[in-house]
Amino acid sequence: MRLFLQEQRPLMIVYIAQLLVVTLIYRLDGYRNLTVSLYAGIISLLLLIGYLAFRFIANRSFYRRLEQPLPGESLTGESSAESSHTPLAEALHQLLKTQFRHYTTDLHNYKHKIEGHLQFINQWAHQMKTPISVIHLILQDDDDPRFAAIGDELDRLKKGLDLVLYTARLDTFERDFHVENLPLQRIVRNVTSEQKRLFIRRRMYPSIRIDSGLSVATDEKWLSFVLTQLLTNAVRYTLKEQGTLFFNGYTRENQVVLEIRDEGIGIPQSDLPRVFDPYFTGENGRRFQESTGMGLFLVKQICDKLGHAFEIESKVDEGTTVRIIFADAAGHIAQ
Repeated sequence: MRLFLQEQRPLMIVYIAQLLVVTLIYRLDGYRNLTVSLYAGIISLLLLIGYLAFRFIANRSFYRRLEQPLPGESLTGESSAESSHTPLAEALHQLLKTQFRHYTTDLHNYKHKIEGHLQFINQWAHQMKTPISVIHLILQDDDDPRFAAIGDELDRLKKGLDLVLYTARLDTFERDFHVENLPLQRIVRNVTSEQKRLFIRRRMYPSIRIDSGLSVATDEKWLSFVLTQLLTNAVRYTLKEQGTLFFNGYTRENQVVLEIRDEGIGIPQSDLPRVFDPYFTGENGRRFQESTGMGLFLVKQICDKLGHAFEIESKVDEGTTVRIIFADAAGHIAQ
């Protein structure tokens, strides 16, 4: 109703002004019968009110839709409710339908381009991993220190390709995960074994204290990627030699908790609220040029999709502790 009155306000003002002007002209011409003038004015106002009432009734649903869109209707404004059949309402409705068709067409084209781009990225990353694996095999047959340095760089390159792959797959996560009841200790040991070159290079030691019977419901591939990111970050930001990276597994309130604690430089308190933002590197990122700001972002996104809670605590110069909290304790594997 308010929108209708606002739209018709200029018409009412012009109409009243026209009525006053006509009445004034008659008075200037010598016509002095006030009763007849009032009667004519009342009749004219009743005609105006009738016209406005007709317009409002004919466009009632149209104005209601403009003021407060009905819940559940499509972007085109179509619904099962009554519709207006006035020329203005019909023209606007057709315009919305046309615009919506253009919008859906453009959206489909952009979606197709993005899917093609992601497919290209996946294929490229997989093709790059093959020569990296071959080079690794070649380097294993020689003890030349230069080959060891090349192997370290290949490890960095492999981690970078994995980061690209998992980032590209994140939007299609539902198509590429399989939840199983898995022993937590085995998953952690497999990840630390794959990263043994990194531990040797930084002279660090993984300390694993997880009950061999403790199991969790998760996807091994995605969880392994999460642990690799956390492990890599912990080693990267630990400056002292012969440090220890602690992996502790335990139950808390019927939930399985995997705690990873390092002895690194820690994260400033001012940066902690933003560590899960994409591309955020913070103060430590200015000191370590290898930081991309995507590691913890992906970790948090993957944990959310797997249904695992994630906690992080850190103190500068004391280290960082992260916890992956699994939804429910899966119990112990039969011995």
